[in-house]
Amino acid sequence: MRGLLEYIGFLQIGWKDLFEILLVAYLIYRILVLWTGTRAFQILFGLVLIVGVYAIAGLLQLGLISYILSQAFTYGAFALIVVFQPELRTALARLGRSRVWKMLNTLEEREKIVADEVSKAAERLSRAKIGGIVAIEREVGLDEYAETGTQIQARVSADLMSTIFTPYSPLHDGAVIIRGDQIVAAGCILPLTQFPIRDKSLGTRHRAALGLSEETDAFVVVISEETSQISLARRGVLRRGLDPEQLRMRLSLGDEEASELRIEASGPGDVAPVLPSASTGERPVDSLTGS
Repeated sequence: MRGLLEYIGFLQIGWKDLFEILLVAYLIYRILVLWTGTRAFQILFGLVLIVGVYAIAGLLQLGLISYILSQAFTYGAFALIVVFQPELRTALARLGRSRVWKMLNTLEEREKIVADEVSKAAERLSRAKIGGIVAIEREVGLDEYAETGTQIQARVSADLMSTIFTPYSPLHDGAVIIRGDQIVAAGCILPLTQFPIRDKSLGTRHRAALGLSEETDAFVVVISEETSQISLARRGVLRRGLDPEQLRMRLSLGDEEASELRIEASGPGDVAPVLPSASTGERPVDSLTGS
């Protein structure tokens, strides 16, 4: 028995061998799934038949057939690259869009995409004097507010947000909620701030933006229908009169925005912070110098 075990000892499989077998099997499975029903699968099936014929020719010692097929296999690799070129290109493109590579995308890159699209949408709405409110989820979830609107699950897009806030559209009155790089809901109802506000010109959208920013750590972007101003609410502070580039920069900075970003007032486009009033309990609102 011992001699038999020593004889077949080469069949013993370690964990590395098992890992390689499983990996190769998975890759073959994914290739077959990818090519099933395509022209490439039919070609692959034909190649399997040729290999089978070559094996049978070798067993039957059919010299001419074996020689011809062996020569074909010698240059077959180059032919396969040419024949499968469209399928290989498609497979590589799908690999780049796979979940594995998506998970490797950094949070910073996703935030930059969202910041760019939201700032573009805000600029378009501001120019058209169309009101809008967009809440960008951070650490604190916004599920309870998303449930008050219509579920969307679409990639963040300036075109889509501009369409949602088009006057008389079914969802234009509520807020858009963004999670990651997805618009998860639109037409959502947000809580209003419970603090008195000094500036009586601020409407319901601004009060809702402040209310949500008081209860969560979300970024809330507001576009005023009356003044076309772009505002950003964050941690109970409303910064008004931002231009698209300032908005994009603040959204891109993420959590650093609240503590590190300070723009020195030097002209009509700069931010001048207004501190909260301890005596009145009024909510702080940032305004623009020269406006």
